[in-house]
Amino acid sequence: MSRRRTSVILAGLSALAVLGAACSSGDNNTGSASGTPALSGSVAVSGSSTVQPISSLVAEEFSTANPDVQISVDGPGTSDGFVLFCKGETDINDASRAIEPEEKQACKKNGVTWVELPVAFDGITVMTNPDNAAVSCLNTGDLYALLGPESQGFETWADAASLDQQVGGSAKLPNLPLQITAPGQESGTYDAFISLAGIEDTALSRGVPADKAAALRPDYQASANDNVIIQAMEGDPGALGFVGFAFAEQAGSQIDIIQVNGGSGCVAPTRETIADHSYPLSRTLYIYVNTSRLAENPALKAYVDFYMGETGIVSAVQQTGYVDLPSIQIEASRTAWSQASA
Repeated sequence: MSRRRTSVILAGLSALAVLGAACSSGDNNTGSASGTPALSGSVAVSGSSTVQPISSLVAEEFSTANPDVQISVDGPGTSDGFVLFCKGETDINDASRAIEPEEKQACKKNGVTWVELPVAFDGITVMTNPDNAAVSCLNTGDLYALLGPESQGFETWADAASLDQQVGGSAKLPNLPLQITAPGQESGTYDAFISLAGIEDTALSRGVPADKAAALRPDYQASANDNVIIQAMEGDPGALGFVGFAFAEQAGSQIDIIQVNGGSGCVAPTRETIADHSYPLSRTLYIYVNTSRLAENPALKAYVDFYMGETGIVSAVQQTGYVDLPSIQIEASRTAWSQASA
């Protein structure tokens, strides 16, 4: 993949084309208007495909002011990204979940120090085909019965009915072919869904071995490309999947968003319900910055400075369809970065 300026910007997110709308206040332009040498160097960003649109847009805006800095932004998934990051092969890991203990250990082993910077909120959005009028809300029992480790082999929604009753599901599953397309194990969205939907806890309570409890059923179509998952929802009335909120919102009438009942009634993912966490599958999105590289790479510090400014953590989040952090949390991220980069 080319390392000129920025690489992949996900197809289908038209907000990313609105690059002229960047906010001009509060960010540090590091060009040479004062006669100082122009900033140069490179920054490698990898990780979450969910966070990728935000980092890509920030990279585009940063590169406008700093054309001699080469920025690549890739989205193989949070987990795969942490493998690269903890080997010291990338400068920043985009993450749709927090770093895990084994990843911390891998970073420590390789001498990679880092700072965690929350940048936005997201809601994992469960969806189906628009013609599936029988399903408008699923509770966490339903999600377990359809997607959990005990659901392997279920070929229709109704096949999950017996298990659904056992785990407190709604018992309202239609007799439709079940075609699941969703993120795979390389994705932070996969891990976050398992945690937020209570998949692992339910599995363990039912005696599922620990090595299988923290996993979805293995017999579904996994994809690291959120747009592929969206497209799969169009192809079959019994389709089922999940992606980040911005991708689902952008898809519009191509999909039907399913409400989720986490115990307090059916709630649809909206900016309001994600921000106040009343939507059960709400989560935080992060960037992890390799602080070991700051001294040797001025471009890295400049890019993250820009990211923490209005054009990044505010404007780019809004333009790509994600949910702003509250101002107090934005300031907490900025303070954490200021202390880590001092």
